[in-house]
Amino acid sequence: MQKKKSQLALARRNKLLVRFASALDRGTVNGYVLDIGPQFFLIALVSDGLRPNGFQCYRLADIRKLQVPDKFARFHEAVLKKRGIRFPKKPRVDVSSLEKLLRTANRAFPLVTIHREKIDEGACWIGRVVDLGSGRVTLLEIGPDASWDNELETYRLSEITRVDFGGDYENALQLIGGRKYQHAVDLIWNPSSPRKAK
Repeated sequence: MQKKKSQLALARRNKLLVRFASALDRGTVNGYVLDIGPQFFLIALVSDGLRPNGFQCYRLADIRKLQVPDKFARFHEAVLKKRGIRFPKKPRVDVSSLEKLLRTANRAFPLVTIHREKIDEGACWIGRVVDLGSGRVTLLEIGPDASWDNELETYRLSEITRVDFGGDYENALQLIGGRKYQHAVDLIWNPSSPRKAK
């Protein structure tokens, strides 16, 4: 674990493009390390199409096959430079604990995605954090059709293996469904509210 943290710290300090695999997912991840906490670290994702695609936070314990730098870094960075894409700024997200990560990501971004890969490998849950405490997080979730759920869902923090925000998919859901968020909140907390979605 300490060796991984040292490699990630080197990548962060020298702004090196890294690649790694997760023990809980297929494929590899490519991006820039922006912050490292005791359990999770923050990466600015570079997509397979060599464009920025939001931010992801992985557990240090799940990292496998870490390359610092990525063996194709020179080519990838040349493409990013040609496209005028600069080194990503760190968002105002705190990775010192999972609770702080979720709270600050929820404050900084309109939608937060959680993964519980040991519970359901192929699924993710996207929405707004509405409560956090006692080892649990409560979300008001938005579906793949950009409609908000009518009920809240609560998950154990111990089950969360990854947190994403600011990616193309979250942004697309927010673009279509974001304005209806307050209406969904009103219906949950005050079911008799006559307020209509705009």
